[in-house]
Amino acid sequence: MGTLRNFDWVLFVGLLVLAVASLVSLASSSIGFFWRQLVWYILGFIIILGASRLDWRRLISQPRFRYGLYWFSVLLLVLSNLQTGTVRGVKSWLQFGGLQFEPAELAKLALIIVLAGFFSRRYIAAWLGKNIALSLFYTLIPVVLVAIQPDFGSALVILGIWIGFLLISGINKKRLVLGLVVAVLVVTLLWMFFLKPYQKDRLTGFIFPESDPLGVNYNVIQSKIAIGSAGFWGKGFGEGTQTQLNFLPEAQTDFLFAAFIEEWGLFGGIFVVLTFLLIIFRMVGIGIKARNNDSKFIVLGVGLILVIHFFVNIGSNLGFLPVTGINFPFLSYGGSSILTISVLISIIEKIKLESSY
Repeated sequence: MGTLRNFDWVLFVGLLVLAVASLVSLASSSIGFFWRQLVWYILGFIIILGASRLDWRRLISQPRFRYGLYWFSVLLLVLSNLQTGTVRGVKSWLQFGGLQFEPAELAKLALIIVLAGFFSRRYIAAWLGKNIALSLFYTLIPVVLVAIQPDFGSALVILGIWIGFLLISGINKKRLVLGLVVAVLVVTLLWMFFLKPYQKDRLTGFIFPESDPLGVNYNVIQSKIAIGSAGFWGKGFGEGTQTQLNFLPEAQTDFLFAAFIEEWGLFGGIFVVLTFLLIIFRMVGIGIKARNNDSKFIVLGVGLILVIHFFVNIGSNLGFLPVTGINFPFLSYGGSSILTISVLISIIEKIKLESSY
C-alpha cells in the first residue's frame, strides 16, 4: 500500500492523457497505426508500473551495468549502419522478424545513465579539460554513428544531452566561448564537406519558408495549413481535411501534433502542451527532492531529453525550426521511443518512491 500511495500518479495520469490523445488521432488517420500504438502503450505502462519496483539505483550505480548498457547500444548502432536496407532513406532501424527497433533510442537512455553517473561525481569540476574531453568522448561515439545513418536530428538530440548536463553542472565562461567558436567551425565544415544536398535544402528551406512549396517546404506548409485552419475547437474526429486526404505527410509520426490540432483545435493543442509541461514539472519536483546527486542528474537528464524533443517537434510543426524527424515524446507513433521513455519513467518513479520514505 505504501508503494501505491507514494507512486506519482499525477505523472502517470499525464502520460496516460498523452497516450489517449495519440490513440484518438491515430484512430482517425490510420487504424493500423492505432492498434500497433495501443500495444506499445500497454507494454509501456506495464513497464512503468512493474519496473518502478526494481532497485534501479543499485543497478545503475554499478559501472559494469552502466557502461555495459552503453557499449551494447553502441554495438547496435554499428550493426544498424552495417545493414544494407533502409527505412525512409536512413539506417535507423534494426529488423527483428516483423518488428523494428531504433538503436538511437537505447543510446539516449544509456548515455543519460552514463553521464548522470559521470557528472554527479564531478559536478564541481565538470568544466575541467579532462572531464569535458572524457564526457564528450562518450557522447561523440553515438553522435557520429547516428549521424552517418544519416539521422542528424537524433544526433543533435544526443549531443544536446551532453550540453545540457554540462550546463546543469555550472558554466565556465571562457570554455563556453571557446566551445561556441568550435561549434561554429564544426557547423561550417559540415556544411561545406559533409551535408548532402537534401539536408542543405531543408536548412535553406527553413530560412526561406515560402520557397519550393511542393518540395522541401511541402511538409511544413501543410502542417501550417492543418493548424491554421483548425480554429479553437477543431474540425472534429475524422474531419481533418489535410490529414484525411493525405496532404499532411507523416501525420502519425513527425506531424501528429499538427494532425491532432486540425481535428481538436487550438483547445486540444493547448491541453496537450499543458499536460506535457505538467509532466516536466513533476519530474523537476522529483529531481529536486531526490536523495543523492546520481538520482538528481538522472531525473534532470530525462527531463532534458523530453524537453529537447518537445521543442524541436513543436518548432518544426509550426515552422519555427527545420524538420529533423524528431518526435513528440509519448505522443507520436513509435514503439522504440515509447518503451525507452517508459523505462526512464519507471526509474524516476523508483527515485520518487525512495525519496518518500
